[in-house]
Amino acid sequence: MTFILQNIIDALSLGSLYALIALGIGLIFGIMRLMNFAHGELMMLGAYALFFTVGQPQAVMALIAIMFVVAIAIIMERVAFRPLRGANPATLLIASFALAYFIQHLVLLIFGARPKSVNFFFELSEFFVVGGLRIPKLQVATIVLTVLLLVGLVLFFRRSSIGMQMRAAAEDFEMARLVGVRANTVIAIAFSLSGALAAVVSLLYVIQTGTLSPGMGISLVLVAFVATVIGGMGSLVGAAVGGMIVGVLTVALQAVLPIELRPYRDAAVFALLIGFLLVRPQGLLKGRAAKERV
Repeated sequence: MTFILQNIIDALSLGSLYALIALGIGLIFGIMRLMNFAHGELMMLGAYALFFTVGQPQAVMALIAIMFVVAIAIIMERVAFRPLRGANPATLLIASFALAYFIQHLVLLIFGARPKSVNFFFELSEFFVVGGLRIPKLQVATIVLTVLLLVGLVLFFRRSSIGMQMRAAAEDFEMARLVGVRANTVIAIAFSLSGALAAVVSLLYVIQTGTLSPGMGISLVLVAFVATVIGGMGSLVGAAVGGMIVGVLTVALQAVLPIELRPYRDAAVFALLIGFLLVRPQGLLKGRAAKERV
């Protein structure tokens, strides 16, 4: 029973992290029909912002990292994606790939490929001991933070004026523009929220691993892509559900697979993606973003 409970906590924690990444990607896709693969580089830049603020109070480090990533996300939208807004979705996808590789290799040229270490909120690496369970404080913080952010996003989309405009844009972008929704404002705020979520993920990742590198965002954004497809492209709830499913599946496979088969765990996760594309290409929850955004 202790083994099962321990793995449930691990699965919820990992699933929460994946859900946050998938939400950041799904938020942009729902409005612009853009699968932003440069989202991984936003997470990487957030980690580097932490590295360069070492020595400041930890709360200040976190605030600077979040503000920096949000600013980069807004610049990214303004410089790279706004000029291409009327282009084919495939063009936007290629642009996001190009932007991701540009940022990654720029960081490589400036800082090198060697991983760097950051001591950030090290106290979260301690454990709660409940009965026979050893529960890391970081896992509890990740789950609680994810729940709070999800509730905050729900309230934002349902109660605020700009949130309702974003929902309208996700429903029918062209019609929303005809009734007075300002496209530039809605998309800029969507990128800001996506950047903030990416920054939060980078903080949690650095706390967990204590390291950062130019390529750290690649694997995270690929997992988030899997989660988004499984949950349903264009559905924020689906993105969160997909992230949880991928996290639970990853931990479950790690727990039940024989040692010699554990290196194939990630292959099984991507096999799930292929299965969903074949059987239910719209994902678990069908998103409302059925039309291309212009």
